[in-house]
Amino acid sequence: MISKKVYLVRHGQTDFNLKNIVQGSGVDTDLNDLGRRQAKAFFSAYRHISFDKIYTSALKRSQQSVQQFMDLGIPHEALAGLNEISWGTKEGHRVTPEEDEYYHHMLKEWQRGNTNLRIEGGESPDDVIVRMKPAVDHIMKHEHEKTILICMHGRAIRIILCHLLNYPLRCMDMFEHQNLCLYVLNFSGSIFSVELYNDIDHLKGIS
Repeated sequence: MISKKVYLVRHGQTDFNLKNIVQGSGVDTDLNDLGRRQAKAFFSAYRHISFDKIYTSALKRSQQSVQQFMDLGIPHEALAGLNEISWGTKEGHRVTPEEDEYYHHMLKEWQRGNTNLRIEGGESPDDVIVRMKPAVDHIMKHEHEKTILICMHGRAIRIILCHLLNYPLRCMDMFEHQNLCLYVLNFSGSIFSVELYNDIDHLKGIS
């Protein structure tokens, strides 16, 4: 029977996070100084874990967040299926009051179950699930990888948690996240359970 422990983290802070500029899958930003300190703090807290494999999205900010683990020689694979949702025409632009109103309108529609609705020029949560499932299947088929580290993005984490825990996508906003937060999931061979939820204890003292 396949069993796994999954350490799932969001990437560290970027300047776009700090300046409230929309990123998404089409903007490949670097971590800023705080993001690098967050990554260092996470590494210090969890370097004792014997990870069998590291998976990240194809975007730099996710890879930079776990680079110190990769530097230990832990095998790494970047999967575009784990990329953030595409925010389409909104990417690269600061969130104005008008854009914020549109964003919250879309969130309400998704919470009503209309998860097939796409952001203008971008993806819907249903679209993300379609391209995420092959990446999840790829990760899960490696039975020898018992303890894995996955670094992703905020909305994508909400979506993958719904998928793994068998929640409908309209519930995705129940999964809160902060930069370099940690979820720990246990897979028994048939179901996933949550051991840690949006944990940031490793970031205490980081500012």
